[in-house]
Amino acid sequence: MMKVLKFGGSSVADATRMSQVLDIVHKALAGDNRVILVSSAIKGCTDALISMEEERYDPNLPYHRDRIHERHKAIVQRLFTGTERAEMLKELDELFNKLFSAPSEQYRNFGELFSTRILARKFACEGVKVKWLDSRELIKVSGRKSLLKDVTYNNIRSAVEACPDIQLFVVPGFVASYKNGPSTNLGRGGSDYSAAIYAAALHADVMEIWTDVPGMMTANPSVVPQAVTIPVLSYEAALELASRGAKVLYAPTVGPVMEEGIEFSIRNTFDPGQPGTIVRGHSQKEGGSWKGVTSTSDPNTEESVIALVGEGRPASARQRIISALSDAGISHIGEIRESAGLCLVSVLHVIERQALAAIHREFFEPGANTVIPVFIAGYGAVGRELVRLIGESSERISRRRGKDIVIMGLANSRKQIIDMKGILPSEAASRLSRSKEDSANFIFTVAKIAPKGSVFVDCTGSTLLNDAYYALFEHGINVVTSNRRSLAVPFVNYTALKQDARRHGVFFRYDTTVGNSLPVLESIASDANCSDSVESIEAVVSCTLNFILTTHESCGGLVPMAKLLQKAQADGLTERDPRTDLGGEDVLRKLLILAREAGVPLEKEDVKISPMLVKSFFTCPIEKFYDKMMKAERDFVLREKKLSAEGLRERFTAILRRDPKAAKGYRAEIKMVSYGPESPFYWISGTENVIVVHSENSSPLVVKGAGEGAREAAIGIIKDILS
Repeated sequence: MMKVLKFGGSSVADATRMSQVLDIVHKALAGDNRVILVSSAIKGCTDALISMEEERYDPNLPYHRDRIHERHKAIVQRLFTGTERAEMLKELDELFNKLFSAPSEQYRNFGELFSTRILARKFACEGVKVKWLDSRELIKVSGRKSLLKDVTYNNIRSAVEACPDIQLFVVPGFVASYKNGPSTNLGRGGSDYSAAIYAAALHADVMEIWTDVPGMMTANPSVVPQAVTIPVLSYEAALELASRGAKVLYAPTVGPVMEEGIEFSIRNTFDPGQPGTIVRGHSQKEGGSWKGVTSTSDPNTEESVIALVGEGRPASARQRIISALSDAGISHIGEIRESAGLCLVSVLHVIERQALAAIHREFFEPGANTVIPVFIAGYGAVGRELVRLIGESSERISRRRGKDIVIMGLANSRKQIIDMKGILPSEAASRLSRSKEDSANFIFTVAKIAPKGSVFVDCTGSTLLNDAYYALFEHGINVVTSNRRSLAVPFVNYTALKQDARRHGVFFRYDTTVGNSLPVLESIASDANCSDSVESIEAVVSCTLNFILTTHESCGGLVPMAKLLQKAQADGLTERDPRTDLGGEDVLRKLLILAREAGVPLEKEDVKISPMLVKSFFTCPIEKFYDKMMKAERDFVLREKKLSAEGLRERFTAILRRDPKAAKGYRAEIKMVSYGPESPFYWISGTENVIVVHSENSSPLVVKGAGEGAREAAIGIIKDILS
């Protein structure tokens, strides 16, 4: 029986690993078997030789040569003793002298000569009838490096048939020569191809490719740790995977053995008891099946192409891929291309790993939950409630959605904790209080260490964090924010944030910035993006003013407006200085967000604000402010009675209305407006928000619900995380 065994560079990297190769080959030689041993250069050698080619004028070149020489000498020192060691060292020195005198463009062709001469001599020392064959003399290629098949096959057969007593032929992989010219090589990974050429020429019974992974796998295990070995593959599927990025097999390898119908296997040198992957021309069951997912990147673009490879005619994968990517917060680029046994999808290069993992989960990890790493900035009322709700709802979300939200980072204004194993919600507060880590660089630390596809949640009121969102996007990290200040920035900055998120293939969600968990922004953006232009938006969205106005109305003025405002401040419904709310600044931020989602590039200076109170209320110290409020209570009550007699109620309203005469086609203002019972604004109570949107072609959209509350905000944030 003729066997061809090929060993990669990691399999012969040092003396210990070469000893493992010796054991595997001795077992293959049992009985009357004959073996062709094809070997790569020791790990890293070819890269070093190529570097030497490129640095041929470097004065340190002799030093680099000596380092390669010393690595091989160290292997010889370990494998051989006595005169055998001396003879091998002498042979090695002669080979290196040839390297030193060779043209620099030939350097890369020497690595396999060094490794195979060591192996051949070691087998000879152990009593094996062995012969070293020079692949440069046997494997011939054309000027374009196309294999000269007939010449090569005849050369190999003649060389082996001329030595009927030889049990083991040791041959260098990778190298070849032009028909009537100098030596060359078969390209990176060419040792696999060398093995296939020898196997096909000799009609080998067995071909084994020994490497450092347990066969061809459902994905690259360094990218997707959950990848598993594919037990059996067809030639076509193996070729497709290899051609589209699976580096465990050099694609041209498949051709020669497929032509001859030679079954081959890919096995792990470091776990030789495992069968690995068998590649053969087997029949595929009706319907087919998906086998693996791999990817390639175009260095000239920012895109990567992910290939889902199958056998036969498996069911369409298009919708499953779309759903898997969507669940991971990933947008694909262009159309998904699908044919029998192959589905191709393009994504941005920066999220290639994330997309691979998402597709692998969908097709090769049945029942596996998607883990969503979450990092939370801000541990005030909303942040605390968010952490609590994640703990309370985790089991339900896992069961219903197949997703596990894992808090891996948490920060307040002073401290931070980061634990990639996860932070239990029940322990979050105590762990944060005990932490000695300053939170100043929390967002940039997250950008560096968070896995791609993580979610950063901004529960702060900071005006600075949004500038750091770009660092998160660049590292493939999604952002969910309830921080209105992060969006009430100049329009150019607002659009830059959204564009940067799209460019890096991550999501940027902020639905809780207006109306908390109400579906306001999504509805407005949906209409605007469907060419149903917005005619007007009226929004009563100041929870502070809604609370004090509606409560004052309902109690008939028995509780003064000043006392209601103080209660709202104590309950956390207002800014630190409540006059910020009364002056319309918070409503202004919300109106900017609403308008921009409607496609109107509104700026702060485009909005006319008429506060509820006159200017003198805003220029005095806060203590005098409350005194002035108490003194003005009689005016408030009289105003309410007058409106009530007319069947009206007053609300602090943000208005955006189409106006062709306005600079941006819309006029915007924030002011007190009176409404009758026919208006939904009339019936507001407590902290409720109401937004009414009139569109060009649709019926008015009325959204009403709780506009404030830590629980509502936390619920909305969780929706954004899971969407």
